[in-house]
Amino acid sequence: MTQARPATATSPFWDRIARKYAARPIGNMAAYEKTLSQTRAYLTPTDRVLEIGCGTASTALLLAPDVAQYTASDISAEMVAIGREKAETAQVDGLTTVQGTLGDPALGAGPFDAVLAFNLLHLMPDPGAEARKVHALLRPGGVFISKSACLSGWRMVLRPLIGVMQLLGKAPYVRFMSVAALERMIRDAGFEIVESNDPSGSVSGRFIVARKL
Repeated sequence: MTQARPATATSPFWDRIARKYAARPIGNMAAYEKTLSQTRAYLTPTDRVLEIGCGTASTALLLAPDVAQYTASDISAEMVAIGREKAETAQVDGLTTVQGTLGDPALGAGPFDAVLAFNLLHLMPDPGAEARKVHALLRPGGVFISKSACLSGWRMVLRPLIGVMQLLGKAPYVRFMSVAALERMIRDAGFEIVESNDPSGSVSGRFIVARKL
């Protein structure tokens, strides 16, 4: 079952590209399936889960049947609307779609057993601050599971190009950071990293499971 909540402030960029985003196929299906498998290893049937930056809820639809309650949230009203359409068709019990960001009452109060953030932290101006918000929402021992793009080294040459694309409304904000910097931000937010790898086998992505201390 899916439930709509009142809309909050949204992102014009993500609203504008939502339909095109929803129609785009997954680029690396093997890596995506591995990420799902790795995530499921930390979830139980009694868990209460929050996903932030859920996009059109494709991942939520696949993971929600594995837990008791799954809240899928995103800043974009259009993304959430598409996710709601998909959830209503799939009729997945325990799945709620919500427009909002961390700290928004619409997401519901903690504690959650797990908070998920796939392909999100590198799109946030201050991922460390967001990790601290996640920490506050988790129960003691709860897990923060994320997958992020880590753009550093020679990839820094992309920064001016992305900056121009942002000015033209063709790209979102992107934070350039190394794997080490990302892991440090998560640790500094009060977590112990229990798993860190890249399911795609590249050096630019990072799947991290962090447990609340």
